[in-house]
Amino acid sequence: MINRAKIVSIRNMKKKIAIINLLLIYLFSTSIIGANTSNYLEEGIKLYNKKEFEKSKIFFEKDIVYDPRSENSYLYLAKIFNEKEDIEQEEINLNNVLLLNPDNDEAIYMLIILKLEQSDYDEAKNLLDTFLKVCNSFCTKKAEIEEKLKKLTPENANEKN
Repeated sequence: MINRAKIVSIRNMKKKIAIINLLLIYLFSTSIIGANTSNYLEEGIKLYNKKEFEKSKIFFEKDIVYDPRSENSYLYLAKIFNEKEDIEQEEINLNNVLLLNPDNDEAIYMLIILKLEQSDYDEAKNLLDTFLKVCNSFCTKKAEIEEKLKKLTPENANEKN
């Protein structure tokens, strides 16, 4: 006869094995999803660099499905919509980047340029203040932005007339 202690021990062992199996399945499935995500982003960037915007757009969108926090995919989508001159979609994607990472200097720079094109000088100035605080790789664009802002502000437009 098997005693009660052995039965309990066998049940506990089975529970531990089941938990380990679930953990392994979870880890394996998340690593596959992570691999797919990075492949989508990488493939999208390759296609974008070849100027195959429609094809790359699909990969960035797939990357966002797997990782909604992929600021790089949103940034590249904004660049694609900039190329297509779809200002509304460009702005939406730039705002998504800034929601995920308020210090993304490239997105701030692109949004400043967009706001200047829309004659939204106040918002461009606010963004420029933020840009100057966080600029990293786009600090060299500071003078360019300030010059554009200076030329396009309503005060300077009135002085020319």
